Amino acid sequence: MFPAAPIGGLMPLMAPVILILSGFIVSQPRISLVGWAIGQAALIGSLLSSTYKAFTGRVHPSMHEVGHDISDLFRFGFLRGGVFWGWPSSHTTIAFAMAGTIFMLFPKQRWLGWLAIVYAIYIGLGVSMTIHWFSDFAAGAILGSVIGTVVGRSFALQITSIARHLDNFSSNEAPSSPE
Repeated sequence: MFPAAPIGGLMPLMAPVILILSGFIVSQPRISLVGWAIGQAALIGSLLSSTYKAFTGRVHPSMHEVGHDISDLFRFGFLRGGVFWGWPSSHTTIAFAMAGTIFMLFPKQRWLGWLAIVYAIYIGLGVSMTIHWFSDFAAGAILGSVIGTVVGRSFALQITSIARHLDNFSSNEAPSSPE
């Protein structure tokens, strides 16, 4: 579970870029739109979770002091606890936002959505065993799921619209006659 933090930090940066560029390279706008969708979900997840952290300032678990319960310590107020530590888990929020987006974008390929959710659970539980409390994971999962659902539905409408446009474009092309 320990590589969950670095994987959860790199995946939201790499996956959107890879999908956007792949879509352009193979001339598949749907692939690029999926990249833009998960990128938007990751960005919104990061911004919202960091905003919550700026106001809640929850103390993170100590890996060195065992037995001293500090799980209820919050430093409420603006930037009293920073934006990198605390409640909710940004790793979890972003992972669930991306997973929820994928789940919404691929209703006929549910296995892909479930695979993304398994990834998000791995990231969330992994960071809750190292740098976050379990309640940070739970809050991030809820917030990220809401973000993913909203972003996924929004982009699903765009992808459907583009698919119709491409279908109409290809059916309106008149076959060229050989001369």
